[in-house]
Amino acid sequence: MEKASMIVDKLNHISYIDDRLYGSFIEHLGRAVYNGIYEPGHPLANEKGFRKDVIELVKKLNIPIIRYPGGNFVSGFNWEDSVGPKEKRPTRLDLAWFTVETNEVGLQEFSDWLKEVNSELMLAVNLGTRGPDEARNLIEYCNHEKGTYWSDLRRKHGVDKPYNIKLWCLGNEMDGPWQMGQKTPYEYGRIAAETAKMMKWVDPSIELVACGSSHVNMPTFAEWEATVLDLTYEHVDYISLHNYYGNYDNDTASYLAKGIEMDDFIKSVVAICDYIKAKKRSKKRIHLSFDEWNVWYHTKESDKKIERWIKAPPRLEDIYNFEDALLVGGLLITLIKNSDRVKIACLAQLVNVIAPIMTEVGGKAWVQTIFYPFLHASSYGRGEALKVNIDCGKYDSKEFTDVPYLDSVAVYNKEEKQLTLFVLNRSLTEDIELNCDLRTMNVKRCIENIALEGYDLKAVNSADNPDHVKAINKNTNIFKDGYMNTKLNKASWNVFRFELN
Repeated sequence: MEKASMIVDKLNHISYIDDRLYGSFIEHLGRAVYNGIYEPGHPLANEKGFRKDVIELVKKLNIPIIRYPGGNFVSGFNWEDSVGPKEKRPTRLDLAWFTVETNEVGLQEFSDWLKEVNSELMLAVNLGTRGPDEARNLIEYCNHEKGTYWSDLRRKHGVDKPYNIKLWCLGNEMDGPWQMGQKTPYEYGRIAAETAKMMKWVDPSIELVACGSSHVNMPTFAEWEATVLDLTYEHVDYISLHNYYGNYDNDTASYLAKGIEMDDFIKSVVAICDYIKAKKRSKKRIHLSFDEWNVWYHTKESDKKIERWIKAPPRLEDIYNFEDALLVGGLLITLIKNSDRVKIACLAQLVNVIAPIMTEVGGKAWVQTIFYPFLHASSYGRGEALKVNIDCGKYDSKEFTDVPYLDSVAVYNKEEKQLTLFVLNRSLTEDIELNCDLRTMNVKRCIENIALEGYDLKAVNSADNPDHVKAINKNTNIFKDGYMNTKLNKASWNVFRFELN
């Protein structure tokens, strides 16, 4: 059996974690909205047509913000279509996903649903086919009290108090050729700067996210970020990162090391942000919004066969397996490790579309394997992130060298007097005997030992067998005299929670 040691020291401070690190995303795409969160004919639908079983599962995840309505969808979206009486809303062709959009669910309905799940709105504006004028009208509609055309129109629509949306995305993936209104870095930077300026004139209290590259392998990556930030630096607060991960070659050893790739991406963007800060002699620091991240590869080929121009086809419905859950745990560790600069992150997406929660039309709602690590991080990853010093074995894979078998981060919650340790064992063949020094943390006892372990790497959950892969509670008698001694099973996600004196 492999042996490893760790030290958790309260002086190894990374950052206080912004709760918005545990955000998510719902786009008008596939069955995310229609026959996902919203299904009026379902036996468990509430009076507004939203599924109560889905609401309860979303509430468990304790998600502080949800990005909406896209995504690629937003680049052709006329926001005016989604407000006012439903019977007067137009049906449109959505060129992002080649479907029909009825606008039956819009800004008002989605805001009502957010109240049900105790979350707040991260709203994206269309900078593909539209621009600053529509954006300043939208923020006036949403955030101005009364006495103007757009704010009074909101009140006429039955919403007396402003939505008071504080976090906004300036478009989506504007570097992508798949995007309606694709732009060069200069074209996007100029329109984003003018949009940001006008939006903040309407409401100076808002925060704005500029579009970064669509993913790390885009041909304009780095040049895009530098140009956009050069043009928008004084007007925006964050720049976005998007990246998805997949085990295309069935190379699990490389796949479970993708957190290294995510970490490199984050640090590269941080370096660009700080270069522009230095270039401008600015005292302002730009932070990161990793507002699209997840596993996405299972349905890439099958989705090409979906019929065009129908409403809510089953698109991007990846069925996640056990190894996907392990990777998601590792990606969450990476985000927490970088919480000094990554303040916002959105698991993309939330229901049916590359999602932790799935539904059957007229039937059950159930959770996928990736639900569990996200649940654990969102529930117990609030507080102060601490760097963990690790001494363990390493391995080489086709894509990476010197990959540590263990990846870990700790979170110290001073108010609740608790410490949580997240640990991923990437080894596919070896259990690891772990000795963890917790003496500086003044630990009283281990209160919970959670693990996701022991499954076939390709094991999945389904509507008929929703608990096939699930987290278990293990022995908590693993702490004595300042040390935790335990065995980490091969290919496992582990959460250790401690009560402090």
